[in-house]
Amino acid sequence: MMKKTLLLITAIFALTLVMGGCATKGDLEAMRAHEKAISAKADQAAMDAQIAKSAADEALIKANEATMRAEEAERRALERERMAEEKIQQAEDMFKKSMRK
Repeated sequence: MMKKTLLLITAIFALTLVMGGCATKGDLEAMRAHEKAISAKADQAAMDAQIAKSAADEALIKANEATMRAEEAERRALERERMAEEKIQQAEDMFKKSMRK
């Protein structure tokens, strides 16, 4: 008797699970619509990420170009400074020569 009762309770429980687990056509359609919405959001996020990557790549190129221009300007400034120091030294040498006479 106990085994039959336990078997009956198990069968009712299993039947309840099976009946509760069945999806209706409306549930499936809602799930598909939800899946399409998620897919569209993922596609949009991927496009946004690609646009952001392109913008970051462009900014990096511009930053590298600016760095190159700054380095070139620094090199020219150092060259002008060196030339100015040479001229100062020449002027001092000429002054010292003129003072000896």
